[in-house]
Amino acid sequence: MPSLSTLSADIMAVGALGTAAFGLVDALKALPGGGISRAGFKFIRRVIVQLAPLDPALESGGLSRSSLLFALTSQWINGTDSGDQLNIAKSLIKLRLVPSTAAVLATATGVDPTILGEVAACIASGAAMSPQQSDVYGRFDLMLTTLLDQAYQRADQRYRNVSKIAAVPVAVLLALIACWVLPPGTITWGQAALLGLIATPIAPIAKDISTAINTSAQAIQTMKS
Repeated sequence: MPSLSTLSADIMAVGALGTAAFGLVDALKALPGGGISRAGFKFIRRVIVQLAPLDPALESGGLSRSSLLFALTSQWINGTDSGDQLNIAKSLIKLRLVPSTAAVLATATGVDPTILGEVAACIASGAAMSPQQSDVYGRFDLMLTTLLDQAYQRADQRYRNVSKIAAVPVAVLLALIACWVLPPGTITWGQAALLGLIATPIAPIAKDISTAINTSAQAIQTMKS
């Protein structure tokens, strides 16, 4: 029977296998188009398409919908901080708030389209907003933040889930390669496959489990002495 200290080391080794599998999966972002790093971005794209209506006056410049999506896709693939991504997306959407897009944005965010159109005109001319216009603009800002935050949260969840699923076969493959490299009899093919299957779920908590086992071992030794 393995000792508690040996079991602790084994768990750390299995966790390291899972961590290595996650690292290899993350490295797939080097593939053309971003590889697995694009997972989840469809939720963001869906909201951006809703909040960035096509407008002839905007489609010829840097604020076009395609330019906006390209910029946000690049940040998503590169793993920019989610808070920064949300703020950038929000700023780009607000830059597209012009009188011709106000009605669509008002519908998407649930504010008064007429007053939001007046807000867009004030922004374009630099005129001061009335209290009513400021109130509508504040609610527009809040709803915009909420919609984008929901999109990024769902996208991040999808990316993490896809990464975990993709890491499982990678961990199994790494374990089988180790079984092939190690001296015969060290570990069976079935045991290697099992270790690969449990490596990715254990990886995030391997250190905590190992610490708990070591603490238990020390407590048992103290009681025996």
